[in-house]
Formats: sequence, C-alpha cells, structure tokens
Amino acid sequence: MKQVIILFGPPGAGKGTQSELLSGKMGLYLFETSKILEREFKKAATMPADSPNRWIEFDGDKFDILNELEIWKKGILCSPPFVTYLVQKEIQRLHDHDENLILSGSPRTVYEAEHIMPFVENLYGKKNVNIFMIEISAEVTIFRNTHRKICELIRHSILFNEETEHLTHCPLDGSALVRRKDLDDPATITTRLEQYKERTLPLFDYFSQHGYDVHRINGEGSVAQVHGEILKMLE
Repeated sequence: MKQVIILFGPPGAGKGTQSELLSGKMGLYLFETSKILEREFKKAATMPADSPNRWIEFDGDKFDILNELEIWKKGILCSPPFVTYLVQKEIQRLHDHDENLILSGSPRTVYEAEHIMPFVENLYGKKNVNIFMIEISAEVTIFRNTHRKICELIRHSILFNEETEHLTHCPLDGSALVRRKDLDDPATITTRLEQYKERTLPLFDYFSQHGYDVHRINGEGSVAQVHGEILKMLE
C-alpha cells in the first residue's frame, strides 16, 4: 500500500528521531530535507565559481546554491522555490523506485506546501498521506538545540536527554558526535524559531483548509511516549 507520513514541528521537536524510528519499524524511506540541502551545498562548494551547475532554476527564478548555503547558516529558511525543486526531484525519484516515504522537515513554508502537496497527492493519493505536528515550547526548543549533537558519518541528530547526554559516539554507526556550530548556537536557534513561527506554523492552517487531519502530538515527553502516540494514531 502506498503511504506517506509527514512530521512537522519546531526545531528540536524530535522530528528526526521519530522519523528514524518510524522508518525502521514501518519500512518507510526516511526523507530528510536538511540532508538533501547539505548534499547540494557540499557538491556546490567544490564547483568553480562560473559553473552553471551552481545554479538551480525553478518557477521563473535562478538560485545560487552557495548563496542558499549562507542563508541556511544564519538559521533562515532557504528560498522556497529552491527547496521545492530539490524536494520534488527527490520524491519523484523515490516514487519511481516504489518507495513509501516519511518526510521530516518538508514542506516548511506555505509556498512549498502549495507545490509539494499536490505533487505528493498525484503520486501517492491524498488518502495515503498522514500528517503529524509535534509540539514543544520555545524554552524546550532552545534547550534541546543548544545541547544537540549529530553523528559525523550519517549526520542524523541525537536527541538530548538523560540517556544520551554523556554519549560521545553514535550508537548506530560508531562515528563521533559533534555540534552543528552554525545551526545550533543560541542566536541562530532563536532565528530558526522565529522562522518556524512566521513561515512554518501557517502550514497548520494550510493543511486544515485542504482537507487534511493534522494529528497534534505533545513532543515534550520521552522518545518512547511520543513514538507510542504516533503509532496509536496510525492504527
């Protein structure tokens, strides 16, 4: 059966952690927009300044990938058409390989939703899309992000809690755990939180207006509690 699960919520809500758990349990392809962006930024950094491949054209505009990188480092959301192009391209590729998806961090703006959701509906069917909003307070967002680490190898986040606070290496792949210096310093997190409130939170209204049931989850419980709530709502 075709299936797409979308998780959205503020920075540090646990979207990545829950996505990994659901992906492993349900056999869904874990689609993380942040990793797609990092992949494009890494490729562009090795290109000559005059390389045409440093530019992406979508919806009548052209976007310099390295300029998008500088925006991203400041905690500001990348240009929605730029992100939309990358997301649609990857979703189409995965659909062509018969993958069912869990989307963590996409769409992030109403513009992206207006382009990505009809695209997903056409490929997978609207009835097969489930959306979850993981909610945490601003204080929890700042605390979790200033303490969060990611693994060097796969770049997935390790949610900070009592069980993980003393970890130095990833329990999945053994690589060292490091801080994201640009995205997880307090000033950048504050900017990211403002971006979420201004540009991502309106997605709740978009989904409601377009006939989607958005399941709201309290993300301040333990990983197991949040995971259990999501599974219960998927039954």
